[in-house]
Amino acid sequence: MHQQAKENSLMKLWTKILIGMVVGVVLGAFAPAFVPYVAPVGTLFINAIKMLIVPLVFASLVTGMTSMDDVKKLGRISAKTIGIYLTTTLIAISIGLIVGELLQPGAGMNLVAAGEQVAKEAPSLSKTLTGLIPKNPIDAMVKGNILQIIIFAIFLGLSINFAGEKAAPVKTFFSSFAEVMYSMTAIVMACAPYGVAALIAKVVAQYGLDALLPLAKIIGAVYVGAILHVFVTYSSYVAVVARLNPVKFFRGILDAIMVAFSTTSSAGTLPATIRCAEKNLGVSSSVSSFVLPLGATINMDGTAIYQGVCALFIAQAYNIDLTMGNIVTIMLTGTLASIGTAGVPGAGLIMLSLILSSVGLPMEGIALIAGIDRILDMARTTVNISGDAMTAVLVSRTENELDEEVYNAM
Repeated sequence: MHQQAKENSLMKLWTKILIGMVVGVVLGAFAPAFVPYVAPVGTLFINAIKMLIVPLVFASLVTGMTSMDDVKKLGRISAKTIGIYLTTTLIAISIGLIVGELLQPGAGMNLVAAGEQVAKEAPSLSKTLTGLIPKNPIDAMVKGNILQIIIFAIFLGLSINFAGEKAAPVKTFFSSFAEVMYSMTAIVMACAPYGVAALIAKVVAQYGLDALLPLAKIIGAVYVGAILHVFVTYSSYVAVVARLNPVKFFRGILDAIMVAFSTTSSAGTLPATIRCAEKNLGVSSSVSSFVLPLGATINMDGTAIYQGVCALFIAQAYNIDLTMGNIVTIMLTGTLASIGTAGVPGAGLIMLSLILSSVGLPMEGIALIAGIDRILDMARTTVNISGDAMTAVLVSRTENELDEEVYNAM
């Protein structure tokens, strides 16, 4: 009952955001003289999102890493699981970037960012890699160096696990802190309809309704990327690594896919995913009970595709040329940030803002995407839970704990 109420609340939120977008379009198109009076609401909303980025990512990452209770016992499974999740996420964001480059959803919009916000000149690849470890983590948080924050949070989470019972109070603190940040995110996202309305009104008043036409291209690009990732990447992993029939895999998770597509909640779909993995695919309960809940927390391939497409869309819309260094930064940030993408309302937009800030792209571009985020979230969540199930099959197979009779019966 509580989960159903949570899902209904999420649906109502995105419905309100969509309504806010419509209001913004009408206001910008038919009452442009009134727009300067509501524009500050959009600025406040963007500032509130920026306020959340560092503490939310840090708390989510640490909590995600400490969710592995017995690191020694599950060390091998943990390494396999996290390795697969990060590898497929890197592939996913690469697919998003390629699709975004090929389809050019933001081309021709010719928007102008507020102020002089342009893409940052990225350092060399070697400098980026050597700069991943922060000399001063507090300084990294103050400066908003997202990659360094992510690395420090991962090390801290692992260290808490290695410390065992002595670190229990620290683990409890970060778990509670993460919950506080989720609540703060909910408060900010409750204001999203008003912020989106103000931001969209400003865009429409300045550029006209033609500026909104490319949104259909974004939806198409995200769905194309999602389909490619699921039916090419996941099928390849199942066929080549696990040496199993991919058709039987997709048939086995069909129920979970339907739940994910309709609820847009990886956590809400978790019971269906576990049931499909164990009853239809023959995954052992010991593997599914670890891999799938962890996946619902850190495996966000669909979000990575979305981030790649939307980052390129915003760069194209504002006529900003991204360097190869910028692309590498987006890939690294998107891959590592997937661990911190919490299953809370607005998390996708929060993580997109993280990607944009990592390469200096205009945050105003989020307003163009927020109104259709529910539609995009349906594809994102479907990809996410499919990746969770695929990883459970691979890990169970390599641990010799997969019931092939059950799998092949599909």
